[in-house]
Amino acid sequence: LVLIEEEAHDELIRDENDLIYNLLLSFPTAALGGSVEIPTVDGKVKVKIEAGTQPGKVLRLRGKGLPSVNRYGTGDLLVNISVYVPEKLSKDEKKAIEQMEKSDNFKTSPSLSEKIFAKFRNLFD
Repeated sequence: LVLIEEEAHDELIRDENDLIYNLLLSFPTAALGGSVEIPTVDGKVKVKIEAGTQPGKVLRLRGKGLPSVNRYGTGDLLVNISVYVPEKLSKDEKKAIEQMEKSDNFKTSPSLSEKIFAKFRNLFD
């Protein structure tokens, strides 16, 4: 009989062999793209964030999860993307966002809203 005690990780959540990490991006990084460091069980890895990354997107880092005890292979690290929206803005920041809001590129369409709500509905099905 072998008894294995599992210790909780500060940032990673276990789901069988997969690990889950909730990443909070700044709006500029989500809109413009960039790179961020993600914790793994083996240390940090740098991940490229594509320009236009949407909240709710899940990145899959293959083989960055936990090794299987009963089978071959290793789980994946699933990175859930959220975007931080600041609660307080300076006058200049507010003015910049108001300028962006006037652009057609920042207007949402009903079809986009339907897609987003469909994703949330699928989470609870």
